[in-house]
Amino acid sequence: MKVRIGVGLGAEVDPTGFADAVDEIERFGIDSLWLPEVVFSPQVDPFIGMAHALSRTSRLKVGTGVAVLPGRHPVLVAKQLASLAALAPARVLPVFGLQPARKAERQAFEVPPGRRAAVLEESLRLVRLLLEKDEVSFSGEFFTVEGARISPKPRKPLDLWLGGSAPAALNRVGRLADGWLASFLTPDQALRGRETIQAAAEAAGREIEDDHYGISLAVTTDGIPPELAALARDRQPDTDPADLIATGWDHARELVKRFIDAGLTKFVIRPAGPITSYAEFLDRFTTHMLPLQN
Repeated sequence: MKVRIGVGLGAEVDPTGFADAVDEIERFGIDSLWLPEVVFSPQVDPFIGMAHALSRTSRLKVGTGVAVLPGRHPVLVAKQLASLAALAPARVLPVFGLQPARKAERQAFEVPPGRRAAVLEESLRLVRLLLEKDEVSFSGEFFTVEGARISPKPRKPLDLWLGGSAPAALNRVGRLADGWLASFLTPDQALRGRETIQAAAEAAGREIEDDHYGISLAVTTDGIPPELAALARDRQPDTDPADLIATGWDHARELVKRFIDAGLTKFVIRPAGPITSYAEFLDRFTTHMLPLQN
């Protein structure tokens, strides 16, 4: 299986430094760039960032890590993905999630109360239909479209990945998605998650490719920032944040090796908090992480 390791951008890169960061990532020969969805921040919107990064590179793959799907209209999402795939074939990596990590941002992705998971599933099905069929008529609980045509179709069907680690989310990945991008998990938890997804896929008569399992891993060299520690505790109340966040590059390398042993092959390495130089981060990334690729 191919082990591939990309990088994520965070609060350390705002629009004024985005282009330079993208150019550095391409220059270093890094596999992929991943853009989170953090609305109430200076960070670049993931879809706008994908377009800009793809336009100024020739090899780099760019993905969302992750973008919220419920609250967006699936027809418009499908059109954006189709356009990106036509402009940069085989370099678009969409990953979707249920809701923003920051509770205050959930107001920006409005859905009927208590129906967010159902909206996600219907949206994902509709996006896939629009990307694969010449014409789509669809009548669901939340969306109705008649004679919708999205073109041009991607030369190769886009893989649609999902995040999440709750039991319902893992089941959803197995039933509906082409891959999984997790976060805030230990290697043992990731292994169990992978096995749960495989079982759900088998029960649904589907198969997810062995190398379509990944994780986003934050790395810090100066202590875990309080906000990130709080987010980790919110996600995993019974787990020490130091078991979910790499506290140094040697620790990051050790964790990635353990995740590989657990059957994961795709990695997003991102700064855990503010850093003084993204170029320095990339230099350390290439030294410690790239040798783990095959």
